[in-house]
Amino acid sequence: MKKKVTIEEAKKAGGKKYREMVQKVQKEYKSLPEEKKHQIHVYYGYGKGKTTAAMGLVMRILGVGKSAAIVQFDKGYDRVLEHYGERNLIRKLQEIGYPVELYATGCERMNEDGTFRFKNADEDFAEAKRALEISRERIINGKLDLLVLDEIIAATTYHLIEEKDVFDIIDLYNNNRRFELVMTGHKLFPGLEEKVGLITEMRKVKHYFDEGIQGREGIEY
Repeated sequence: MKKKVTIEEAKKAGGKKYREMVQKVQKEYKSLPEEKKHQIHVYYGYGKGKTTAAMGLVMRILGVGKSAAIVQFDKGYDRVLEHYGERNLIRKLQEIGYPVELYATGCERMNEDGTFRFKNADEDFAEAKRALEISRERIINGKLDLLVLDEIIAATTYHLIEEKDVFDIIDLYNNNRRFELVMTGHKLFPGLEEKVGLITEMRKVKHYFDEGIQGREGIEY
């Protein structure tokens, strides 16, 4: 019969070397300059979950009393049709006083027949430029604990902005490194990995889209 272990006994388990290692890491972290404690995250890939992960981090940081801002690239809102359910929640959180900012940029991509408009128009480029301007302004002036640049990397894939624009944003952030930065998109490009602290790939192993299951309200949008 397996011996019963109390919580107090369990706390003492793990070994002396492990405890010393953890305490050493904790002490070294506390001694870091404040700007070194803030990191750049990249959530990328062709699997589901990039924006979902970023929005989850927004909820977490709000939950501990801190502030967040979200700049969305190429996710337009015409004030009539709302394609992204999380924005409804964010607006309600704003109404009741949570410190969260939302900047949705981009033009409507859905055609009247339910198909998606892939070709870029002049207005799409203008909106991408506006998103970059907002991002720069919040990096310089924002009183934030977290900034999410949703689909900024995807905007390079679809040629709305240049890879250099993303590197310029990172350089600006490094000169104003006082909050956490999250960027999302589909694929990495050369030089990006070396400039960030965390990369998580959302890789499609299996997707019900391939079986004819369409995007569903509250799940995909």
